[in-house]
Parts: sequence; structure tokens; C-alpha cells
Amino acid sequence: MASLSLWERYASYLLPLLIVFVDYAAVVAAELLSYQLRRHWLPIADPHFYIPDIYIFGVVPFIFLGFLYAMGARSRNMPFWVMVQKIFWACVYAVLIIILLMYFAQVSEVVSRIFVGVTGILAVLFLWSGRYLYRKCVRSLHLFRVPVLFIGAGLTAERVLRSFEYDAGFDYHIVGFLDDHPVSDKIAATYPILGGFDDAERVIRTTGVRDVIITAPGMEQEAQVRLINRIQPLVTRVIVAPNLIGIAMGRLTAISLVSEKIILLETHNNLRSAFNRGLKRTFDLVCGVLGLVAVFPIMAVIAVMIYLDDPGHVLFAHRRVGQNGRMFPCYKFRSMVKDAEARLEHYLAENPEARAEWERDFKLKDDPRITRIGHFLRRTSLDELPQIINVIRGEMSLVGPRPIVEKEIEKYGDLIADYYLVPPGITGLWQVSGRSDTTYEERVQMDSWYVRNWSIWLDLVYLIKTVQVVCRREGAY
Repeated sequence: MASLSLWERYASYLLPLLIVFVDYAAVVAAELLSYQLRRHWLPIADPHFYIPDIYIFGVVPFIFLGFLYAMGARSRNMPFWVMVQKIFWACVYAVLIIILLMYFAQVSEVVSRIFVGVTGILAVLFLWSGRYLYRKCVRSLHLFRVPVLFIGAGLTAERVLRSFEYDAGFDYHIVGFLDDHPVSDKIAATYPILGGFDDAERVIRTTGVRDVIITAPGMEQEAQVRLINRIQPLVTRVIVAPNLIGIAMGRLTAISLVSEKIILLETHNNLRSAFNRGLKRTFDLVCGVLGLVAVFPIMAVIAVMIYLDDPGHVLFAHRRVGQNGRMFPCYKFRSMVKDAEARLEHYLAENPEARAEWERDFKLKDDPRITRIGHFLRRTSLDELPQIINVIRGEMSLVGPRPIVEKEIEKYGDLIADYYLVPPGITGLWQVSGRSDTTYEERVQMDSWYVRNWSIWLDLVYLIKTVQVVCRREGAY
């Protein structure tokens, strides 16, 4: 068993310094662009507007950096969507504090409130982009990875590893696993099994790891407590995956009852709140109207291409199940031939394997009904652009469960109650998690997880990830 090199042991300490540099550069870039907008391009531009360098390169960015630190946005290895939320609120607080300081210090003539507000908006965008690009670069070059030891080599460990691979916010160097009876063949074939649970202290001392992740939810509670107490003095962080898989994690809060040494976990159903439902609808309506204006020229070109390829209606409306079980016409660009249903029945009658695929997934990988332009529209997801109309009408949401047909209701079982809580979405967790590469059961679980864990930040992150998935054309057919 090899110990970590000096670089592996201490390189991750440089990570916070580099994050500070990236954040500082992002805030200064936002200030400089805001400065130019205030001088030349805004409707109330003032070519004589001037701010001393001490504010641009000193006071303002350091206030932003202070709130980023206070909000925990500089923490290493956090989910991307959590980072998005922390950065947003840090920028909001920084803008408010700067405006208050301007008022009390009477420097409003020097530092414009418009400049500060525009800087805040741009800083959010630049910080998000800077952090994402930085994380992608660090991961691709395998730099500054945090060494971590897993205790537990079962299915829970596999799920944690998949999350680490999927989320750019994590970048761990897996030193190895400890387990008395490893059950994951995939882990055993990929990573070293360094011993059993009783070897934890020896392996930690030998390798020099500072982070430990316990993924053994089946371990008896007393044994797990003893294990944590043994290793905690030897490491910086201990992360535990509790035996609570499937519980809603939206706004999950830990409540410590110190006198009795008990931890309570409080969770919320955000979509039961009328305010949150109104917030989601407002977000959909504003973004839907702006989005329709932006993509209307593209939709016009697509409509002409569809008609030239296969004359007929360019839009297709299919009945789908909406919020509270109400049926609605779900609009798409027509990507199939006009006699699609007859052709499908003939094809399924002659191909038993295709019929089994259709009955299992309600879609075909090699669908004979799709037109030439239809293949392109489906690969790029451009066939779904007309669903923006459904969003504006309130029948759909930008982000939500995958819209299903009536025959699919029975496949959801008891989880159909979660589906009925919100309008179905143009995109969602399924679309950004492999899309056609996932099983039907996984799709149902994803829809339920989204509803139970909804937040406006989750919608924002899924929209960002949807753009990435569509650009890479992952999993679509």
C-alpha cells in the first residue's frame, strides 16, 4: 500500500488560493464591463462617469470575496447547484452592503448605484462561468484533487461515485476502499480494496488521507458510531451516507439536540407552498415569453424545412397528462410522416422485438416513422421548441417531470401523486441524466425526486445542464 506523495498530500491546500484568484478576476471583469456599460451603452449612459481604481480593484471585489467566503461558496467539493445558490446570495448581499456603505459614507456621487447593480448581475454570471470552467479544467488535468478513502464498497458507494463523475463540483482522488465483504464487482475491479473496517486507522496513517467517506448504510448504528469516533481524530473531514436513500433533500436541515446527543433531520415539500408555486409560474412565464421572442426566427426556419421535406402540418399536438391529471395538447414540430400511426402498427406487427421495446419504453430507437429532417430535430431537441407555447399557457413548465401519455400512468404506481403536483416540463432531471440511456423505472424515480426536492435553483441548474446536454447531443433519439 503506497502512501501519498507530497504533491498529493498538500496540493489541495492551493485550491482555495486559486479559487480566490478566479473569483477576484470574475468580479473585476464584471466591474470593468459594468463601467463601460455605464459610460457608453446603457440608456442613461454618462460618458463622464468615472470610478477611482481603488474601488474597482480594491473595495468592491473584496466585499464580494468576503461574502463568498461567509456563504461557504469557496468550500471544496460541493454540488454544482449548491455552489450556484451560494454565489447568487453572496452577490445579492454584497450589492446591498455596498449600496448601504455608499449611503453612509456619502460616496454616491463617486460610485453609482446603477454601476453597483449591474456589477452584481454580471458578477453572478461571471462567477458561475468562472467556477465551472475552473472546475472542468482542474478535473481534466487531474490537478489539486483531494485524496479520499471510502469505507464501504457496496451499491451506495457506486451511487456516490456516479454522482462524483457527473457533477463538476466534485474532484476527488480515490485512494481505495475498506470493506469486510465488498459486494460491488465494479468497485473491486477498478479501485484497490485496502482492507476491512478494522483496518481504518492503519490505512489512514499509511496513506495520509484527510477525507473519509463512509458508504456503509447497512452497518449497525453502534458500530458506525465507534468507527467514526476512532477515525475522526486522524482526518480533517468524515462524510457519512446515512441509511435514508430516497428521502427528500430539498432544504434538508440538521437540528442538533445537544443535551440528548440526538440529530434531527428536517425536510420540506417546497411545492406545497403557494408562494413557491407562484414563483415557479412567474419564472416560467417571464422566461417563456423572452425565450419565444428569441427563438421565433429559428422556429420559422424549421417550419419551412419541415414543409419542404414532407408537405403537411408543421406542428403536431399529442395529448399528454398534465398537472392534477388534466389532459392537454403537447406541441412539437412534426418529425414523423403523415401516416405515422398506421406505419407504426405495421412495423410492430412484423417486428416482435420492436413491439417489446415500444411496450417497455413507449419509444423506439430505430423508429421508421421519422422523416429526414425529423432525425435532425430529435437529435438536437429542436422539435420541442413549440412547447414554449405550452409553458406560456400554463400547461407545461420549463423544468418538470417528463410529459407522459395516459397509458403510462399505471407505470408510475403510487408515485403518480408526485407527478400530478406540477406541470410537466420541457426539460428535467431525466433529460440531463442520460435521457434515452436510462430505464423507464429510473425515469419515474427521477420525476419523483425532482418534485420532492424542487427549488428555483434546481430549475436554473437543470436549464444550464440542458444546454450542455443538447450541445453534446447526449442520449437523444
